[in-house]
Amino acid sequence: MARISPHFPLSHGVARVDDRWVVSGIVYVIRNGLQWKDAPSGYGPHKALDNCFIRWNRLGVFDRIFAGLAGEGPAPQRIMVDATHLKAHRTAASLLKKGMFPVVSGEPSGLNSKLHTVCDGDGRPIASVSRSDERPQGRTSRADALPPADHLIADRGYDSTWFREELEARGVKPCIQSSQSRKMPFAYDKVLYRRRHKVENLFAKLKDWWRSAMRYDRCAHTFFSAIGIAAAVIFRLY
Repeated sequence: MARISPHFPLSHGVARVDDRWVVSGIVYVIRNGLQWKDAPSGYGPHKALDNCFIRWNRLGVFDRIFAGLAGEGPAPQRIMVDATHLKAHRTAASLLKKGMFPVVSGEPSGLNSKLHTVCDGDGRPIASVSRSDERPQGRTSRADALPPADHLIADRGYDSTWFREELEARGVKPCIQSSQSRKMPFAYDKVLYRRRHKVENLFAKLKDWWRSAMRYDRCAHTFFSAIGIAAAVIFRLY
């Protein structure tokens, strides 16, 4: 708790409920995919948990917590990037009828989202971004948005000439398997490429948390806060 307490907003006037109970209640709800009203009474009133989650999310508290924990330690020499599909629950897809679904997915025709995640050599997440699942993986990636590193490991979904050129211009050596459509495949380090299972294990652990495996939230910012909390607890606090 001492590592994340500096990121919480200061109380003004009346002292608020103990942050430890609130954070524990939020983690419990996100991990088990519950509605807020189903949170155990031991964590306090469920409405207080819901209000704190929404308010802290709007203030960027959870983004600061994840960024602060991910920035600890030395810069990684090796990074990996991959993507996974996340299905939308009916509570999140209900906005499609109102013409408001682009707020969630970024595309008016997509019901699901694709989560792109960058992790270090140990499989710990560094950054994440979501896109609609209508477009190929490589076209949603930008080399200038990646943290500096010596090597980048990715599967053939990220194989594109412009992406490789951007990586090499930044001094990052790509270890990307060539797509089957290439007539002249690029050479890559097959021994290094075997470590890509780390990012696959990352997604497997994230999807153990129900509100990360399926999007129940209508708005993108609340959905990403749930993913950020899960990633911070799984990979940074334990």
